[in-house]
Amino acid sequence: MITIGRDVATDHRWLDGVGEKMEALLSDFSPDQEGGLVVQGVGLMIEAKGMSLGVGEICTLLSDPPVDAEVVGFREGRTLLMPLGDLEGVRPGTRLVRKSRITSVRISPHWLGRVLDPLGRPMDGRPLPPGTVEVPLRGRPLNPLLRRRIERPLDLSVRSINALATVGEGQKIGIFAGPGVGKSTLMGMMARNASVDVNVIALIGERGREVREFLERDLGPEGLSRTVLVVATGELPPLLKTRATHFAMAIAEMFRDRGQNVLFMMDSLTRYAGALREIGLATGEPPSARGFTPSVFAQLPRLVERAGCAEGPGSITGIYTVLVEGEDLPDDPLSEALTAILDGHIHLSRTLAHEGVFPAVEPMGSLSRVMADIVDEDRQVLAREWRRLYGLYRRSEDLIRIGAYVAGGDPELDRAVRLHESMTGFLRQGREERVGLEEAFEDLARSLDEREGGSDG
Repeated sequence: MITIGRDVATDHRWLDGVGEKMEALLSDFSPDQEGGLVVQGVGLMIEAKGMSLGVGEICTLLSDPPVDAEVVGFREGRTLLMPLGDLEGVRPGTRLVRKSRITSVRISPHWLGRVLDPLGRPMDGRPLPPGTVEVPLRGRPLNPLLRRRIERPLDLSVRSINALATVGEGQKIGIFAGPGVGKSTLMGMMARNASVDVNVIALIGERGREVREFLERDLGPEGLSRTVLVVATGELPPLLKTRATHFAMAIAEMFRDRGQNVLFMMDSLTRYAGALREIGLATGEPPSARGFTPSVFAQLPRLVERAGCAEGPGSITGIYTVLVEGEDLPDDPLSEALTAILDGHIHLSRTLAHEGVFPAVEPMGSLSRVMADIVDEDRQVLAREWRRLYGLYRRSEDLIRIGAYVAGGDPELDRAVRLHESMTGFLRQGREERVGLEEAFEDLARSLDEREGGSDG
């Protein structure tokens, strides 16, 4: 028996604050919290036993320091996990406890102008504003019969794209480019000037130096003010790169569901696929085409199809960069798969970049599959005529340069030669220059008018 003194029994002041303290201690307690033990670790893969968790659930490894990990598969009665951070301090016997039952994230419409990491933490040194909502990380599939058709052109402010490969609101298009040909500059031009309400940009696998350069040089304060940027640099584990991609898309979906038109840009889809490949190989999935596992080709359309028009007024226009080598669009399985699931592609040419033509959009290798639905017939005819003459010159360029071309033999080639300077000038555009849809088609017509005397638009 415990005897309490009269003064203590009648004076309840000693109970002040006890309730709050007990609530704080029990806030993270769950009577059905599941745990387990680490039994093996190879590379980035952790094997645990004693757990019954589903794929996509998050648990915490109670190492020093603790690290979160996500369930990615199972093998011979063991749970396979990949870390969301460094594995320093993890050893056999390290305990694990479940952290979340579903893969969800908390996002906010007040994040414009902010730079976030894959876990939603601010990278710009400022606290995030209050007021978030919880949404699924990997989104909810849209009924294809309830999607609005793509019926309106989207002004991206880039002359060559607006006139020759017109993009529509809700379209999904790829920018196929090698390193160093100006894709970051092109993305910055669109982010600053495109006719949308919100930009959501995912930088996946970028070098740390390039992130700040993109923010300050390409995006600038004007572009950042209406942008949410999610960054997963190249040194992070593959799971964080895939998580950053889905996190950025979840943010875009939130703005779309609020009735806003969103421009979602991702650099790059290739590095996202590479992260998926690392995860698949680590879990024991057999490699198939050029080392890519079959799950990569299943995951890509699931991500890309989250963009598009919704049933209501909102839309997500998806622009994804794809890293390629050489001048021609490669025949590797990844590029072939992406060309098939996207609604068009913009090809950036190293040859044009070397000639000082920026943005280096290669008109003969760029295509918008919805242009016929959103541009009137007269403008389509104009764009086809421009391409025909430009392509005719390019095919004869070697003969022209060595002096084997003789004027008068082919009237159409003669015209292409006379217009070549103005057509090349049409492709050039300054980084700070904004060219709307109407102006782009006017410049296109002017570049084909010999009376303009070689106007460069």
